[in-house]
Amino acid sequence: MEAGNGGAGATRWRISRPPANGAPLADAGSMSIRTVLGRVISSVDASGPRPVLALGSGDPTASACYRPPPEAEDAIVEALRSREHNGYSPTVGVLPARRAIAEYLSLDLPYQLSPDDIYLTSGCCQAIDVMISVLAQPGSNILLPKPGFPLYESRTMFSNLEARHFNLIPDRGWEADLESVESLADENTVAMVIINPSNPCGSVYSHDHLAKIAEIAKKLGIIIIADEVYDHLAFGNMPFIPMGVFADVVPVITVGSISKRWLVPGWRLGWIATCDPNGILKEAKVDKSIENYINITNDPATFIQAAVPQIIANTNDDYFNKILNLLRNSADLCYGKIKEIRGIKCPHKPEGSMFVMVKLDLSCLDDIQDDLDFCCRLAKEESVIVLPGSALGMKDWIRITFAMDVSTLENALERIKSFCQRHAKLEAQ
Repeated sequence: MEAGNGGAGATRWRISRPPANGAPLADAGSMSIRTVLGRVISSVDASGPRPVLALGSGDPTASACYRPPPEAEDAIVEALRSREHNGYSPTVGVLPARRAIAEYLSLDLPYQLSPDDIYLTSGCCQAIDVMISVLAQPGSNILLPKPGFPLYESRTMFSNLEARHFNLIPDRGWEADLESVESLADENTVAMVIINPSNPCGSVYSHDHLAKIAEIAKKLGIIIIADEVYDHLAFGNMPFIPMGVFADVVPVITVGSISKRWLVPGWRLGWIATCDPNGILKEAKVDKSIENYINITNDPATFIQAAVPQIIANTNDDYFNKILNLLRNSADLCYGKIKEIRGIKCPHKPEGSMFVMVKLDLSCLDDIQDDLDFCCRLAKEESVIVLPGSALGMKDWIRITFAMDVSTLENALERIKSFCQRHAKLEAQ
């Protein structure tokens, strides 16, 4: 695209060019959750008598019951007051933090990660940024889940990497449609993304399903990016199993952070872990590419890095069990209440993360055009914020966050019920 200031002889500035897939780079930001939620929030009647109840974002810290462990706060204070962590850190992260994360992740693996397998990032979002940038090559494509986390879509667009979407199947607990995975991949496919436990679906994959994913990836000759930012936030019948368990079958790059399990999303401490017991990633020099890219990006705050070993070591199981119980109770409440509301359906009870995907039955609702219209009207009439599914690649679905105190969640669900009753078609009542 050329730009000029007009007039004869004016300079024509070649500032931007569209990527190969034809989508303008400027459009990538419009796909973010924050942007879509901003449109919904703008519909709220600010003069209304009732408080706004936000069930749209993935930040549970707005509720008093979701607080980080005191041990984590103490570790931060100690790191700051020591005055030993005010300078720059190595670009890959400080060694004690990388060692602590390697040991933490290795507890669930059949092999031992080393600090050299760990790269620290400014939250899991930067870890995603790094991996998409490293893997992007002209003409390449990547397989993304639908629904999924929209940052992957935005990042692939910025990096001129083609996104190909495989479906997650609601009636099978949001398992990946592995037949579609195989049909989508070709010689230019570089990786497959798995999000487990799932944002936005609230599902947790079984050992058997993960093993099948590993075998398919091996057959296709592609690596797996395992987004495990919600690791261990599994409160149903299915335990959390890291994809790295299958790294002897297929190379796995795990991205994660302390954001969700320790309830500190604003601390921005994430990681990339190369789970590569057979040395395939090293042979392909993927590790060097990650390090080279990190060398030209920003690092997480040094004092946060310094606190990581104490945060991991000192947080006891009682804290984690308390959070799991809170999430379990809220998920049960959410699922039960949704079943009572005509006009929305929940095909699968959430077993992990902090979210549930809900299908709109527009045949029961009068004058509601689509999911965005539903969310904007709900915000205006009931001051309840939920995320339109179209932001996640699922038109006429919504995502509800249930990580909040029970009374607020119950109030919000009652308002959603009132909204659906008010907009019910006469023949559906």
